[in-house]
Amino acid sequence: EFNGSFYQPSAFLMMGIPGLEALHHWISIPFCALYLIALLGNCMILFIIKKTQSLHEPMYYFLSMLAVTDLGLVLCTLPTTLGIFWFNMRRIGFDACLTQMYFIHILSFIESSVLLAMAFDRFIAISHPLRHPSILTKTTVIKIGLAIVLRGMVSLLPIPFLLKRLTYCAKTELSHSFCFHPDIMNLACADIKVNIFYGMIILLSTVGMDFIFIVLSYILIIKTVIGLATKEECLKALNTCVSHICAVLVFFIPMIGLSMIHRFGKNVPPLVNTLVAYTYLIIPPALNPIIYSIKSSHIREALLRALQRK
Repeated sequence: EFNGSFYQPSAFLMMGIPGLEALHHWISIPFCALYLIALLGNCMILFIIKKTQSLHEPMYYFLSMLAVTDLGLVLCTLPTTLGIFWFNMRRIGFDACLTQMYFIHILSFIESSVLLAMAFDRFIAISHPLRHPSILTKTTVIKIGLAIVLRGMVSLLPIPFLLKRLTYCAKTELSHSFCFHPDIMNLACADIKVNIFYGMIILLSTVGMDFIFIVLSYILIIKTVIGLATKEECLKALNTCVSHICAVLVFFIPMIGLSMIHRFGKNVPPLVNTLVAYTYLIIPPALNPIIYSIKSSHIREALLRALQRK
């Protein structure tokens, strides 16, 4: 410690994959493939939805929001991750680290909220199909999108300032190739109870509530589907939800796992911590376009038409 005097490092040192530093160049190959799939896949989703008039409806507007959010997450982590794997560029400035952390957390919260909005859309479409166009108009979707962004920005705004007020120890090595709030917070020598309390409250009141409402939405959807007349109608209704359920599981399972590891998993091996973090930030942006392209016949058909024109 620094005798109680205020100390703030000029930079942090990021970590690649612990124990496998000699293989970073080879490990970068699957990471490059995942990043490329995420970038091309989400750009393709946005292009198809924009160019296909029949896809200009709430379900695909929300899918566009999900694609933009995934692109943001990829662009936030790509420079530092590949910088470490290719050039061993581990150093990141203190303010740059806080900026990256802020945007990673904002985009994660936005993705959680968009998945909730998509669950609400599926509930309305299945439970009240005739009223669906009048409830989720284009204007309503835009208002939901703005509310989602504002909620993420405002709720997380105090986090960088709470970190800047802390005094830090001599150790400046982070656990990941990106900046994460609990990771930075744990390097401080000062009392971090306020940071822990605020972080937990925000996580539970945003992502936690989103997850609860998504589960409630699907309980209501299942209740509605059970009441349908035939088995075919039941399966058809559920089939429209499969891609969204996959996206929810791919996003929430690693996120919950990473949060639990940082808060309670002091004895978890560093390699497990690192792999869960990469799964949380890289796998969902890469898988979401694939999931929706496979399960949505409308997107598949629009993609085939676009390829045939080319």
